[in-house]
Amino acid sequence: MTLFIRKYWKENPLSLILIIAIILRLIAAFFSKGFGMHDDHFLVIEASQSWVDGTDYNNWLPGNGVKPSGHSWFYVGLHYLLFSFLKFIHITDPQTKMFIVRILHAVYSLSIVYFGYKIAEKLSNKEIAKKTGLLLATFWFMSFLSVRNLAEFVCIPPLFAGLWLIIKENGKTNKWIYYILTGFIIGLAFSIRYQSLIFISGIGFALLFKKKWVEFIGVTFGVFISISVIQGIVDIIIWGYPFAELREYIQYNIDNAYSYETNKWYSYTLLIAGLLFPPISFFIIFGFFRNWRKNLLLFLPTLLFIIFHSYFPNKQERFILPAIPFVITVGLLGWYDFKERSKFWKRYNKLYKSFWVFFWVINIVLLSIVTTMYSKKARVESMVYLSKYPNIKSILLENTNKNSAKMFPRFYLKQWVSEYCITKEEPVYVFKESIKMVKKENYPKFVLFFDDNNIKNRIDSIKTIFPNIEYETTIYPGFVDVVLYKLNPKNANETIFIYKIKSN
Repeated sequence: MTLFIRKYWKENPLSLILIIAIILRLIAAFFSKGFGMHDDHFLVIEASQSWVDGTDYNNWLPGNGVKPSGHSWFYVGLHYLLFSFLKFIHITDPQTKMFIVRILHAVYSLSIVYFGYKIAEKLSNKEIAKKTGLLLATFWFMSFLSVRNLAEFVCIPPLFAGLWLIIKENGKTNKWIYYILTGFIIGLAFSIRYQSLIFISGIGFALLFKKKWVEFIGVTFGVFISISVIQGIVDIIIWGYPFAELREYIQYNIDNAYSYETNKWYSYTLLIAGLLFPPISFFIIFGFFRNWRKNLLLFLPTLLFIIFHSYFPNKQERFILPAIPFVITVGLLGWYDFKERSKFWKRYNKLYKSFWVFFWVINIVLLSIVTTMYSKKARVESMVYLSKYPNIKSILLENTNKNSAKMFPRFYLKQWVSEYCITKEEPVYVFKESIKMVKKENYPKFVLFFDDNNIKNRIDSIKTIFPNIEYETTIYPGFVDVVLYKLNPKNANETIFIYKIKSN
């Protein structure tokens, strides 16, 4: 078996790398339930499913004074079509639907590995391509993110595909059509994630710098068609004027540049270095800059993307994700070109190998944990548990230990219920006054307590409003959720205690 694998690795490396990649992504599709962050669920899954169910969860649809919200309709619209089809064929279980979504994303993400390998092979040789493809296939968070609905990750395949089509070049006579179609594919990344326009602009600048006039004009025109059709025409149909959502998105980010997490300008550089594990990350970053002119089509858009996000005040970690696979690809190309010529590393080859052994040990450990992680398990399973109760209408979230309560994924509840919250900022007495204005038939049917800190007193305070509450069950977070919560309480992955509010 070992001899067979070695032979296959030598003769068909790309096929073997893709097999490894799909196995890891299928494992993630089966076991990595839940959602990773707020945006990959509430801005995609909740919105699209609510439309299928005849509601408008996020109030994005026009009417009743609703204005553009600053979100592209393309990616969420694809999920609307998918969920509509699943409803048509009577697949209604939320977990089954999300398994199908994860499988589709797993297959889609293989293009990152494929195009990364092909680009590295074209710009260097098969040996470096094998190393690049293998790292893209097995990097510790790639499988987990490959099955998530995170726009920052979903926008990567069109960028990789477009760059490969440019790099491999077109020997046929119909170059204009070829590069226009290439630009159209690249433009899809913009319709998935608006900030990818920085990356796309970098591709254009690189083509200009290399004086690739036909490629530049064709790709630019293709991107323009893609954006105009998917963003401009769609917004005309929905809002009556083009690029309504894009305008609102730009304005929102200008107005809220400092409303979210901010950090130093070099924070993303440190993040990339940490994610790739020193000292190997230093080799990759060094290689990223070393052959910048030779790898300009990959280097310049990636660099501009990192510079833009390093300059912009809002610095959430996920924003830099689109750059990571390109940093890996360009970095390995430059590093191995240097390493093969280096007398120093030939002399200290054992030390060099030990660095890679350290890298792969850490990477494999994290890969095994993260790939099977049930993210946000407590919140998801709480809704799955409550879904057996019909006509809930509303629930009460009690989290007086925090300033706010995390949103609950109603998708798994299969009911678009109202939510009441009791927190530090909105204590019991505020809720006690507001509930007086609500009809009794719309009172919450369940109260969900976050974590067990001072739980008895908190239950007693709820009893002053609803005397007849009865314990139902306890939903525990997953192992990784617990670790993340201990590392950073902002992750809010606490144990959840469900109590039923019985009628008086």
